[in-house]
Amino acid sequence: MLELKKINTYYGNIQALHDISLSVEEGEIITLIGANGAGKSTTLMSISGIVPPRTGEIIFQGKPIHELPPDKIVALGICQVPEGRHIFPDLTVAENLDMGAFLRRDKQGIKEDLEYIYALFPILAKRRNQPGGNLSGGEQQMLAISRALMARPQLLLLDEPSMGLAPLVTRQIFDIIKKINEEQNTTIFLVEQNANLALKVADRGYVLETGRITMHDDAGALLINEDVKKAYLGI
Repeated sequence: MLELKKINTYYGNIQALHDISLSVEEGEIITLIGANGAGKSTTLMSISGIVPPRTGEIIFQGKPIHELPPDKIVALGICQVPEGRHIFPDLTVAENLDMGAFLRRDKQGIKEDLEYIYALFPILAKRRNQPGGNLSGGEQQMLAISRALMARPQLLLLDEPSMGLAPLVTRQIFDIIKKINEEQNTTIFLVEQNANLALKVADRGYVLETGRITMHDDAGALLINEDVKKAYLGI
């Protein structure tokens, strides 16, 4: 579904990604793990067109997208839930969800997806008329994921969904991520500092260190890899 070929991304003269190559198959969950500053978020922003790569190729469904603007990339079926959630705090929950469906014209499909989201996150249904800024951190994360789902993406990019959340809420969010993948057949690219949780829900994983991919394997194999355990799992 998605392939990155030797991606090099810069912030001004500072190189953040070095020859990044990876692939995402349809229907799977892959995760990119690494320390703070490794380049995980930059990888997602390069895919989304927010920080375009200077060299290399990004291929989605067989077509190059690395020179497209972000809105065109969303229209193709890639949607990102950014680090820190970035919901619209002054808009209600319902209005935030409407914004997620901004590019869609299928009213019946939008209605069905809204019903699915309210079933997935009943708390959002209860608070649909409240401003997003009044929600707790966990509820805002649910809203951010739901807003992205309202675009009906083929590929969902999740950037640090557990950031700032209590362990119980984090586990709930990860259960929902798995459920979205299984029920909606939504392919998921998960960037996450909580390597233990990420590898437990993912099919495959990549390890990113200072802007370079240093390891790639099945998620289960990475969970028991001694180097990964020592560096990222606290074992």
